[in-house]
Amino acid sequence: MTRIAILETGAPPAVLAPAHGDYPAMFRALLGDGFDTETFDVQAGALPDPDQFDGAIITGSAAGVYEDHAWIPPLLDWIRNARGRLRLVGVCFGHQAMAQALGGRVEKSGRGWGVGLHRYQVGGAEPWMRPAAAEIAIPVSHQDQVVVPPPGARVLLASAFTPYAGLAWDEDAVSFQCHPEFSPAYAAALVEGRGERIPSAVASEALASLRQPDDRGVLGEWIRRFLDGSGGAA
Repeated sequence: MTRIAILETGAPPAVLAPAHGDYPAMFRALLGDGFDTETFDVQAGALPDPDQFDGAIITGSAAGVYEDHAWIPPLLDWIRNARGRLRLVGVCFGHQAMAQALGGRVEKSGRGWGVGLHRYQVGGAEPWMRPAAAEIAIPVSHQDQVVVPPPGARVLLASAFTPYAGLAWDEDAVSFQCHPEFSPAYAAALVEGRGERIPSAVASEALASLRQPDDRGVLGEWIRRFLDGSGGAA
């Protein structure tokens, strides 16, 4: 059984949680059988001992990594300390936190809201990226982006909207801007609940896109293979 720490850095809107679950539940569903998970409430100051786990997932959050929250500096320190001691996966805020901690830069993007189903070109050929795909379409929900990748990071996923949508470091750290753990229904509910913040044309296009087929299963399988080591990860 592969032991995975889930670093919970945020929560769904309270009105959506009863129907869709919290972020750790979404990731447990994404991982499926074969993983023993333990959740750590990062905002409450809880962080795991990297040596007690095979891997860790850093979840999404409404916070920005550049914001003045007391829990963010310890998280960034933890990422730097944990890298090389277990397999690291960052998603959305987790992707941005890993980039920021490891020498990159994150900003609120001038491109505006990224919502709906976004399509990415696959630029990597890592051993755990099976089944192979030339492009994948995954739900997203973000305004911040990695604008400068860290030194030594390889770009795995890219689009015109998000040039650094997937990154990898050595053989034991990967991160993704998109949300493979989000069901289309949850992603759509997020858009609908932010009607006063997201321009109507952007929201309409996002909702239409979420009715199209997605590749959450492909990216989910990549993450599973990366975390359990079956794809050749360290």
